[in-house]
Amino acid sequence: MIPSSTVRNLGILRTSLLIGAASVSLLAADLRVVVEAGALDRNGTSVSFPLPASHRSGAWRMVPESGNPSDAVPVQVESTGIVGNDRGWFVVKDLPKGTSRKYRMEAATGPAPWVVRAITETNAVRLEVSGRPAFTYRTTPVPFPEGRVDLTPAFRRGGYIHPVMTPSGAVVTDDYPVNHRHHHGIWFAWSQAVFEGRKTDTWNMGDQKGTVEFDGLDTTWSGAVHGGFRSRHRQVDLTSGTPRVMLGETWNVRVFAGGFPGGRAAHVFDVDVTDRCQSDAPVSLPKYRYGGIGFRGNWAWNGAGKMDFLNSEGTTRRDRGDNAATVGRWAWMGGALGEGRAGLLVLGHPQNVHAPQPQRIHPDEPFLSMAPQQAGPVEITVERPLTLRYRIAVFDGQPDVAEIERLWGDYAVPPAVRVVSQ
Repeated sequence: MIPSSTVRNLGILRTSLLIGAASVSLLAADLRVVVEAGALDRNGTSVSFPLPASHRSGAWRMVPESGNPSDAVPVQVESTGIVGNDRGWFVVKDLPKGTSRKYRMEAATGPAPWVVRAITETNAVRLEVSGRPAFTYRTTPVPFPEGRVDLTPAFRRGGYIHPVMTPSGAVVTDDYPVNHRHHHGIWFAWSQAVFEGRKTDTWNMGDQKGTVEFDGLDTTWSGAVHGGFRSRHRQVDLTSGTPRVMLGETWNVRVFAGGFPGGRAAHVFDVDVTDRCQSDAPVSLPKYRYGGIGFRGNWAWNGAGKMDFLNSEGTTRRDRGDNAATVGRWAWMGGALGEGRAGLLVLGHPQNVHAPQPQRIHPDEPFLSMAPQQAGPVEITVERPLTLRYRIAVFDGQPDVAEIERLWGDYAVPPAVRVVSQ
């Protein structure tokens, strides 16, 4: 027979559980999110907010309280695996500058269809937007291009993005070009680095002073607002006689469902790179003209006068000489492809070291590097890892400065998002 005191305790416990369930239900019903446009018009802008534990699972949508219920948009749940760090994502449309809008988060009738898909293959991850290929991330090293007998094993690598395509399918990147065999679509490495007192170089792999290795694919995801992957690389010093991993590198890549804010089609994605020391020894990056993130354009743009260039400061001319450089918040390179034109735009985040960062522009080849160490030395230590963030847009046709500045505004000064109780 159960003692009466135990029965009373069980009753109290049951009541508490019911009250707790009611609280969760109330929270789900009362969750409101306010988006403030700030000084910029927002249209087609992806925003995120802290997601309460009560909303980590299930299908949700955001309904504007002052608008038409038919304007509801899906909410994508981003789970980090860390309690309290989950986020919800949705797209804000037609929010004029200086205004705000309150949304109600409510249960959806079914999961939103994936707009961005990450498809894992044997040696790669393919990203698609609305069924169109956006790019391929190469994991383990791939075979050299057919007929390239001039390539030694030292050039072979993985851990980069190629090919990168516009919405129409035009390829804007190149891989293993004959005049710079260590260039690979969109890649990351350091030249002129100093580790344990030795000069090493993971950029110019043919010199065999250093290399970059793919270390693992942590996760991939698909969704209605974005899809992407997180991966790991190793930057390895080869100058001591024994390979030494000097930096552990993390790539966090997020591909968005939309293009330019409120308009033109583009494949827009973020590439965030973090380098961490793998020993007590720091990695010093002395002042030098290139290194960090690199972009290699289509071979059709190779040669003097075949590639167009534009940056945020209005620079269009690639000065002759090995030190061709400029500084800017963003840069675009492109040119003719088949019967049309296309190009690649890169925005540097304003919180990056030495922002706005110097831009190394090759005078005769379709190559661009956002090189922070060109502005001065950079030090990576155990206590101070280095994170660099970039937003990339790939599109058909010529660049439009007004469109690019709207994209820059969404990236550099995003809308303010607040979660409120009612």
